[in-house]
Amino acid sequence: MIAPRRFLPSISSLLALEAVDRLGSASAAAHELSLTQSAISRQLKAAEDQLGIDLIERSQMRLQLTPAAKDYVETARSSLKDLAQAALRLTANPAGGSLNLSILPAFGMHWLAPRLLDFAQSHPEVTVNLGTRLKPFDFSNEHFHAAIHFGRKDWAGVSYLKIMREEVLPVCSPALALQGLNTLEMLRDAPLLHLDTRADAWEQWFSTQGQAVQGLQGMLFDQFSTMVQATIHGLGVALLPTFLVKKDLSEGRLKLAWNAPAISLGDYYLVWPKDRALPEPVKSFRIWLEGQLSDKSHQ
Repeated sequence: MIAPRRFLPSISSLLALEAVDRLGSASAAAHELSLTQSAISRQLKAAEDQLGIDLIERSQMRLQLTPAAKDYVETARSSLKDLAQAALRLTANPAGGSLNLSILPAFGMHWLAPRLLDFAQSHPEVTVNLGTRLKPFDFSNEHFHAAIHFGRKDWAGVSYLKIMREEVLPVCSPALALQGLNTLEMLRDAPLLHLDTRADAWEQWFSTQGQAVQGLQGMLFDQFSTMVQATIHGLGVALLPTFLVKKDLSEGRLKLAWNAPAISLGDYYLVWPKDRALPEPVKSFRIWLEGQLSDKSHQ
């Protein structure tokens, strides 16, 4: 049992209480909820009678929640939003569950998206909803069931499934390459492009080439997609994942800025919270993903 019935006011009472708190009057709440003003008053009174405390401070000008009721209505508002989202998911997929997956834009678009049709065909009972987050977050404050993470195993409180290692190459436009980047010193002095979630990427790359550098300056980007376009249009040299620039290199829109093997700055993982039961859609997605990773033809 979730809680004694007397601690659970009706949805109608909670909607009335939330609307009065937000709008400040019974008439405004009645208009929004398509009820009469007296119906709103009855719902508020019913909630007070059920809980056994006053929730509303009544004045001639405005209805105002008591301080304790304001704390209560914040929780109620969050719960009402969760219920509404759950109803949307249910109506969107009445036969199965939903997987709310946080993705990284470039990886999601170029590696995951082309494979999702296979998952959809294998699991028609699961609806996949994608959202973008660039950095780790608190699962308890988000609606996501799982996420794609890049880097190391440094996301607290999650379980990991390694997807792939990312390798990067220094690339630039053909025009910039023709200007001559013949030494590491010339490359270091060229306009270098940076991703804000990987602020030390160039320092790491130069370290693998035997040079210790610090404080490299240049344009800053929050996503690879805009960084790729800036590189193609000659704004600078960028460290970009091989899976992202393979086609641009083969078709001549980009050139290698330095002839050296690709290096890895981290791995991609599927992560999900440890402190809650794993929903069936996440289990299905994880098992499917493991199959993709074991099938070399999908790499």
